[in-house]
Amino acid sequence: MDALTAAGATVRAAVAQATPVIFDSAATLDVVAGWSARAAEAGARLLVFPEAFVGGYPKGSTFGGVVGDRTTAGRDAFRRYLQAAITVPGPECDRLGQLARQSGLHLVIGIVERDGGTLYCTVLFFSPGGDLLGKRRKLMPTGAERMIWGFGDGSTMDVHPTPIGRLGAVICWENLMPAARLAMYAKGIELYCAPTADGRESHHATMRHIAQEGRCFVLAANQVTRVRDFPADHFDSAATTTPEQVVSRGGSSIIGPLGQVLAGPVYDEEALLVADLDLDEIARAKYDFDAVGHYARPDVFRLLVDESPKPPVTTTAGDWQPAGSVA
Repeated sequence: MDALTAAGATVRAAVAQATPVIFDSAATLDVVAGWSARAAEAGARLLVFPEAFVGGYPKGSTFGGVVGDRTTAGRDAFRRYLQAAITVPGPECDRLGQLARQSGLHLVIGIVERDGGTLYCTVLFFSPGGDLLGKRRKLMPTGAERMIWGFGDGSTMDVHPTPIGRLGAVICWENLMPAARLAMYAKGIELYCAPTADGRESHHATMRHIAQEGRCFVLAANQVTRVRDFPADHFDSAATTTPEQVVSRGGSSIIGPLGQVLAGPVYDEEALLVADLDLDEIARAKYDFDAVGHYARPDVFRLLVDESPKPPVTTTAGDWQPAGSVA
């Protein structure tokens, strides 16, 4: 029985609007441990962290890139960023699984994933038993993110059936992509996690719209960072004023399936947002609107989603042998 038909199910969920140790994954995992313990103490069964929390969201960096040229310093900045990223699977993933198990939480967290020489903005899902349920790579890096992050494909656009509901993630400005949202609605997403780096009030409006449109619970998570949270050489001095200048202001929230705000938004400070999610509200909301059901018009509109993986290199087994070999 899924959450939509499991009458009376209530889930306490939390969002960590926290500050990572930017470009230091090991230290950030200690931060994750602290917030996970705090969420568990609050009785949460689900905890969502922001985009690129482990590895760092390098807001304000140019990586020395301009059209037609890159600087030596920018290449070295990318080297540092690559070294701060984590592999999936890998030791940092193992530690995250341990933290999920120790806290008894479904853990959803944004990371910077290293795969060979390419980085991806990725979200990981862990069960309360510590198992890695899956990963979700960002389809479309925004603006200058395309200099440092590769593109995901449809193969990771999963929604995970869990005891607390159907769990998935859409990352930052992917939430402005109507086709991406529709694909997730079609998969029956109920707990729509939205790790982001956008702290504007307009993004909060988007989160409320998506909750209404998808008839789902939306958990939006953003970091709070200041100039002092970055390495001293990260910013051009002309672009900053004081160590306390806010770089990422948060704006995290939890929204119900009729667009009602259950927690947040909170700005300019760290916070643990907690709300009790009555999953019966999803069925009540579907009564008069179901974007992929009775309110859809498949005779007029159809969406094709390609979920096949797109590896850059594929090999096929055959009878080829190198020159000079003996059959």
